[in-house]
Amino acid sequence: MRRPKYTRMTMSILLGLILHLSTQTAQAGEFSEPQQTAIADVESRSEELKQVNQTIWNLAEIGLQEHESSALLQKKLKAAGFDITAGVSNMPTAFVASYGSGKPIIGILAEYDALPGMSQQTVPYRSPAKEDAAGHACGHSGLGTGALGAAVAVKTAMEKHGLPGTIRLYGTPAEETVIGKVYMLLDGQFDDLDVCLHWHPSTQNQPWAGSSKALVSVKFTFKGTAAHASVSPESGRSALDAVELLNIGVNFMREHVKEDARLHYVVTNGGGQPNVVPAVASVWYYVRADSHTDVEYYFDWINDIAKGAATMTRTELSVQVDTDCHELIPNIPLSELLYQRLVDVGAPSFTEEERSFARRIQQPLIEEFGTQFPLAIDERIKTVGESNEPSGGSTDVGDISWYVPTSGIRTSCMAAKSPGHSWQNVACIGSSIGEKGTLYAAKVLAVAAIDLLEKPELVSAARKDWEQRMSDRKYTSLIPKGQKAPATIR
Repeated sequence: MRRPKYTRMTMSILLGLILHLSTQTAQAGEFSEPQQTAIADVESRSEELKQVNQTIWNLAEIGLQEHESSALLQKKLKAAGFDITAGVSNMPTAFVASYGSGKPIIGILAEYDALPGMSQQTVPYRSPAKEDAAGHACGHSGLGTGALGAAVAVKTAMEKHGLPGTIRLYGTPAEETVIGKVYMLLDGQFDDLDVCLHWHPSTQNQPWAGSSKALVSVKFTFKGTAAHASVSPESGRSALDAVELLNIGVNFMREHVKEDARLHYVVTNGGGQPNVVPAVASVWYYVRADSHTDVEYYFDWINDIAKGAATMTRTELSVQVDTDCHELIPNIPLSELLYQRLVDVGAPSFTEEERSFARRIQQPLIEEFGTQFPLAIDERIKTVGESNEPSGGSTDVGDISWYVPTSGIRTSCMAAKSPGHSWQNVACIGSSIGEKGTLYAAKVLAVAAIDLLEKPELVSAARKDWEQRMSDRKYTSLIPKGQKAPATIR
């Protein structure tokens, strides 16, 4: 076999390229001693963290009822040396865990609520673990676990290396109904925070560089008069008729809203039985848009429709705003930092067995919707520029970002292109796929938080970016002033 011939110039170029790449790799992957300590801490606790994920995954408690999940996280944090304030902001499952003193104060967000009706075993086909039970279809069992791992790792590094500042983990309930962080914000829990970091299980690895949809959650209840629907219908006033007229009005309204608007509803009370004119009926709405200003406008419009429905049916209307969340304000300096740390820590690779599991997860989506899946699991890391598209969803992280420089990451914990809030996601976050993405997130958040503790200029840059973005914005809330968080949402 003939060997290729290399000239002296070619060899010189190749050697120079190799040296350049090795230097770049060394620079990109450099960690300070505290960061090395943090990474090692996550690795040393990996089995414990996997067990935390499994426990919360099995508990699958819905928002505002995450008593055991919240207690488990608090127990782990207290054992690690954090001071715990439990039951904050009138929510029994909300808490704040803190270690250290002084500035900067770096916050990490934890969520742990599940979704109703999404119970699923860790198998690649639809099989509820328990019929009609909840499941972690948004991956919050991993989210809370990853936040725990990051916060404890930062504390370990601070203690060992004498780093100044404060690390806090915020236990925020009921994210799926965008309640926890909103009421904690209105209660002043984030007032002294310098930077807030967050993460979310996903189908890809990327920094959070885009926005989200603002949302108001509102319930309309109509009260009428009961009567025998056949014998004396003229003596009745149907509250259900009012609900239906409201819904019809909103459905006609859809023709005249912006493309980004989303108007969803479910009838939560439609009466008891057909032969009784319903005296009480209720409908629950989510009103969304890319800007809170538009949400306010649509909210007023729907209120007018509801008043019209009450007038047409001679019923009485009451309106209950459960929560009101704002769109996420991006922060590019923080996103760039987090992207670099995603690269430095390095995305996990997945085994053939895990890829096979993901492929089987994807098969029902191929059969039903014709979805194409070039990848089983996406191991790539998207850049900041590739990650700045607005999200179609909503998160109460948005409200914090109106008060504090905020950014986060997503990591691959699910099969590629898996739809949100699906049984596929429940299965994946409870499997080794979700565990790998969770541990990856814990390491990235930990080293990024230490960057912020060690380098004041990073905090200053994040603050400057935030101030520029907020210069023409003012935080307002549709929640009545002084209203406490609801005890339940359903």
